[in-house]
Amino acid sequence: MNSFIVMQGHTYLEDKQLGIIWSLQQDKGGNVPHSWQRMTEVKKGDIVFHYVKGNIVAISIASEDCKESSKPTIMQNHNRRSNEGYLVKLTYHELDIPVNVRDRFNEIVSLLPIKYSPFQQDGNGNQGYLYPCNEELAMKLLELISELNIYQVTEEQLELSIDNVRRTENKTLIPVLTETESEVKTKIRLGQQKFRKELFPLWDGKCALCGIALSELLRPSHSKPWKDSTHLERLDPYNGVLLCCNHDALYEKGLIAFDGQARLHVSSQIRNEDYQLYGLKPMAKIKIHSKNKIYFKWHKKKIFKK
Repeated sequence: MNSFIVMQGHTYLEDKQLGIIWSLQQDKGGNVPHSWQRMTEVKKGDIVFHYVKGNIVAISIASEDCKESSKPTIMQNHNRRSNEGYLVKLTYHELDIPVNVRDRFNEIVSLLPIKYSPFQQDGNGNQGYLYPCNEELAMKLLELISELNIYQVTEEQLELSIDNVRRTENKTLIPVLTETESEVKTKIRLGQQKFRKELFPLWDGKCALCGIALSELLRPSHSKPWKDSTHLERLDPYNGVLLCCNHDALYEKGLIAFDGQARLHVSSQIRNEDYQLYGLKPMAKIKIHSKNKIYFKWHKKKIFKK
């Protein structure tokens, strides 16, 4: 099960009525934009969050795999040479209270990928149609949807009869959110367990920097974060380094990094006089595997704060 965010705008009502999302296969120049090609990745059971004019307004579940299909007649633009595209059938669940992305952007921004993010840094939506939604971002969106549509209870609602409350609890959105959240959590947990299990022996069960071997204090640190990695990269043990809690936090925040020769680099945000306090020796070398290098270089280029 994967998750996506679709940017619909004026097509939303028509799409919802038909129970679909649809995109062209090629633009006028014969090019295939990544956000159209991504439609082919949608499989039965996948989750789609629907973004319209600044808000997440619905969540849907794909009822079939994506297929090639002409644009439905009701939607066709007869001025185009071709209406051939990609179509996914969905079961829509519209929210009573939409999630305004800009209002909650401070909770979302750290979970956005560097590449193919659905949102700009000011909280507005990006151009394009279908974007990937990593599991951590999906969990946060599900939490925000649940917070607004399930857990908020007004004084008026408290005065409802038991029968009315039961009817509210049985609406279709609640079981969809519950089941979806459970599946996303399970996917994250199993992935993290597998990553940790395979990472430990690569580093002899010790922090690569300070040598601490107490497993309770060790963390399997991703070099290329979960939000930016493909499914294979997330589970690749070479996309990681075993670090103690302190060094893991420094690595995650980009305050330390390793280059392709396994030398330690320390951010200028850490004062020289504090190196010993943090157990850091700039340019010290650690023992690495050749397959770590590509991930270390990515982290140093994209995450490290010089």
